[in-house]
Amino acid sequence: MTITTLSSRQFNQDASKAKKAANFGPVFITDRGRPAHVLLSFEDYKKLTGGPAKIADLLAMPDGADIELEIPARRDLALAADFS
Repeated sequence: MTITTLSSRQFNQDASKAKKAANFGPVFITDRGRPAHVLLSFEDYKKLTGGPAKIADLLAMPDGADIELEIPARRDLALAADFS
């Protein structure tokens, strides 16, 4: 992973360079010499935030059998048909 640092001015002048660099690691964008923003690829962002959990991944977890799951009964699923 490569960390790239760009000033705000460099970022504004060449955003495509920043996007290309983000494919290889985070891009720190500085404002007056201080880190102000971080640009990540979407894949890196999903890894960082965890993304939505998939049921298959949850079922494959070790100790998955120890997870208690309570599903409330739904009583509003079936409605009487109106044939008038």
